[in-house]
Amino acid sequence: MTEPVLEIESLDVDYGLGDDAVHAVRDVSLTLHRGEVLGLAGESGSGKSTLAYGLMRLLAPPGVIRGGSVRYHPADGDPYDVLRLTDRQLRDFRWAETSIVFQGAMNSLNPVHKVATQIDDVLKTHDPRSTKGSRRARARELLQLVGIAADRLDAYPHQLSGGMRQRVMIAMALALEPRVVIMDEPTTALDVVMQRQILAQLIELRERLGFSVLFITHDLSLLVEFSDRIAIMYGGRIVEQAQSADLYRDALHPYSGGLLRSFPALRGPRQELAGIPGSPPDPRSLPPGCAFAPRCPHAFERCAAEVPVLGTPGDHHSRTVACWLHSARPARPARPARPARPARPARPDSSARSVEKEIP
Repeated sequence: MTEPVLEIESLDVDYGLGDDAVHAVRDVSLTLHRGEVLGLAGESGSGKSTLAYGLMRLLAPPGVIRGGSVRYHPADGDPYDVLRLTDRQLRDFRWAETSIVFQGAMNSLNPVHKVATQIDDVLKTHDPRSTKGSRRARARELLQLVGIAADRLDAYPHQLSGGMRQRVMIAMALALEPRVVIMDEPTTALDVVMQRQILAQLIELRERLGFSVLFITHDLSLLVEFSDRIAIMYGGRIVEQAQSADLYRDALHPYSGGLLRSFPALRGPRQELAGIPGSPPDPRSLPPGCAFAPRCPHAFERCAAEVPVLGTPGDHHSRTVACWLHSARPARPARPARPARPARPARPDSSARSVEKEIP
């Protein structure tokens, strides 16, 4: 898993205009490798979903991309910046190269159309020359791929259980065999047993088909079990990245440690659960230094004055952390402060010209 398939570099996403803009995602850089499951964890409001919608250019107004790049590496050809694609190129990119299972996926199906019709729409849009029979056959294949009987194609969403609707959404996301699948809290509304079944099936499909997964959730226990690598997000920034096993054994950032202590371990001695004191920060008025400092039991004077830089701490070459408790070598040069300026809200399918104006 050393070949990059998606590289997010210094991505900034705002909601609103000018001085009143809310900086929801701040200077985020992530790399998703081929065949990898990369987990993105954090409390509600940390910027996880905004990051996903930003890299797919699905932000609704008043969302706007203020800077950065999202480089996609296709199977054939040179990498390109998703943020600079034209509308036509963007339509070809979505579903075929990168697909997304939205938050609240159980309610993403159209209630007045059969499952077959909704899968057929995806296939027909990207391959207008396909026949109705071939699309029907592909729809049956997709349902069987996610463990649903083919006769459920003629069912309406309300005739399916929550887990089956979730699997239909995963089947639609895999319809065009994309190389990247983004899953935005797809199991939030499901019980624990169904969560494990769907995630186990997702990992099996990943191994069989070879796609990469960016899995977004607030439940770190899921990521520890199913992901290869985990990135922790807080206050719109990445505060720690590590292999799943390394993060579970030895979380370096106090926020990561707090998340790990918030759920019980299935093995080992009994331990008392300890939540994180306080509440997540208001993105409209973040503290001047480390955003986690007001809730951190280890905070000292420097934490309240300077924003820590994400870097490699000591001998931990395979992980990065943004915390003044660890002497870290910056992962990349710090970017100079960018002067605020008015920006237009991004439409869901904004053109390349408008994106270029939004990106300094």
